[in-house]
Amino acid sequence: MARHYRAAGWRVYACHRQASAELERIADDNLSLHALDVAEPEQMARLADSLSGLPLDVLFNNAGVYGPSVDGFGSLDAEGLLDTLRVNTVAPLLLAQALLPNLHAGALKTIATLTSRMGSIGDNGSGGHYPYRASKAGLNAALRSLSIDLRPHDIKVLILHPGWVRTDMGGAHGTLSVEQSAAQLFRHVASAQMRDSGRFIDIDGSKLPW
Repeated sequence: MARHYRAAGWRVYACHRQASAELERIADDNLSLHALDVAEPEQMARLADSLSGLPLDVLFNNAGVYGPSVDGFGSLDAEGLLDTLRVNTVAPLLLAQALLPNLHAGALKTIATLTSRMGSIGDNGSGGHYPYRASKAGLNAALRSLSIDLRPHDIKVLILHPGWVRTDMGGAHGTLSVEQSAAQLFRHVASAQMRDSGRFIDIDGSKLPW
């Protein structure tokens, strides 16, 4: 996503948990790097302080975890569930809250957040994967509320499923490369209208069931 926005001429503030050689290679006057672990509220506060007074057109929430490797019923533990909820459900809300003044000052006023169709209750026909499913379903519900609360301020809240992507989380059999998914997400964000705010959108632009 950072590469796509930078290539399109955007000013990018790229956040990362730890220094990445790939990110450092593309850093320049239009792409700055900012340390951020979204599970640490004090780091969000530092980021907000560092961006104070700067307008943000798009806040793109893409941080996420799959959760414990053992996630079936009968093997669940509170720590694994809560850690997954903290990153996937709580963090995007807190980051949007921390950067709301920047979004008010921006032109496009867009919060774009990666979710998953595994957070769809209507689409769940296989069960299991409790921490991840619950965290994404909770995220979807929270973002739907946020879209209603921020509509009077003309701020769009996009809830985006990136498709089945070939990543460490998605595995080698995903139907999309990272580049293909990022390009399509970029197009969705660029073309989004207020009517799209609060919708659960698949990578092909279709509406997913809650």
